[in-house]
Amino acid sequence: MNGREPDVVIAGGGFFGCSIAQMLCRRGLTPLVVEAGPELLGRASRVNQARVHGGYHYPRSLMTAYRSRHNYERFRETYREAIVDTFTKVYAVGRLFSKVSAGQFELFMKRIGAPLKPAPDKISRLFNPVLTEASWIAEECAFDCSILRQRCQRDLETAGVPVKLETRVVSARPGADGLTEVCLGDGSELRVKLVINATYSGLNVLTSGSGLPTIPLKHELAEMALVELPPALDGLSVTMMCGPFFSFMPYPSRGLTTLSHVRYTPHLQWFEKPGEAATDPYRRFEQLSKHSHFEYMVGDASRYLPALRDAVHRDSLWEVKTLLPQTEVDDGRPILFRRDPELPAVIHVMGGKIDNIFDVEDELDSVLSRAP
Repeated sequence: MNGREPDVVIAGGGFFGCSIAQMLCRRGLTPLVVEAGPELLGRASRVNQARVHGGYHYPRSLMTAYRSRHNYERFRETYREAIVDTFTKVYAVGRLFSKVSAGQFELFMKRIGAPLKPAPDKISRLFNPVLTEASWIAEECAFDCSILRQRCQRDLETAGVPVKLETRVVSARPGADGLTEVCLGDGSELRVKLVINATYSGLNVLTSGSGLPTIPLKHELAEMALVELPPALDGLSVTMMCGPFFSFMPYPSRGLTTLSHVRYTPHLQWFEKPGEAATDPYRRFEQLSKHSHFEYMVGDASRYLPALRDAVHRDSLWEVKTLLPQTEVDDGRPILFRRDPELPAVIHVMGGKIDNIFDVEDELDSVLSRAP
């Protein structure tokens, strides 16, 4: 960092925190990344479905689908070395209890420009025709989180951005000369222009430590089952829309496949609400018991896709999944980008999908253009 003191502290060394650090460097600022864990991209960026969203997931949220489609190619090109697209992506719509019909799904994908073509017979025959209205070949890819971590580390080193691991940002408070005083868990103190709170589930750990208002959040204890697919499904990834929802997707860094189910992936949920004391969701996560729902997932999903019954459970990924409560109705996944109402030098950032990182750039430019 050329010996300069940081003028921005970024709390959180996930993909968003690392990417924002690079964005700030390109705009002439000097960030410091502070990560509570022992490595970068060690939590939500690693323990997820490794899916680069192309908009198909969101037929009930036009804006989310449109932004996903807009960002998809850019993410794939920018992080090409981490992209895995050597599989066939299949989307299907359930005939019963679905929140979208086949016709609605096709029309919606056409509106956002997402490629979709009827699945060939050898694939459509895999589905139970009583429960499945239609299936298509779509365009979607996965990413290898271990390669993405290496890329982020390399980019930060090239840009000269320092990183403090196993250290928390404890608090941020107004200081002299319009700067913000930041206390770190190792006892050090900094005076900076901006604090980026990119801690995903832990957003309110910082607000609580700083005496700032609680951000409304919904947390879930989420399980992604890691499975080996049977030969009949080799090379495929399937997502069943939209109500009777399940999905399996390559998880390249483990050489396995994630299986998720709308009913059985969330094990329990809790909320953080304004006016209530915030708790550390990661501490709660460590205290929760974790018993796999794989048998429930595969039991229900194989009614639609019988060959899936022969999938073998090898492991499960467990994590706190965090959502904005207002997105429960339409399933949208907008980024949270909010200047704190009591301390505007603190900006809270959270993305629901890895590829909406590019939506942060425009918001950052808007903030920096107004900065004193």
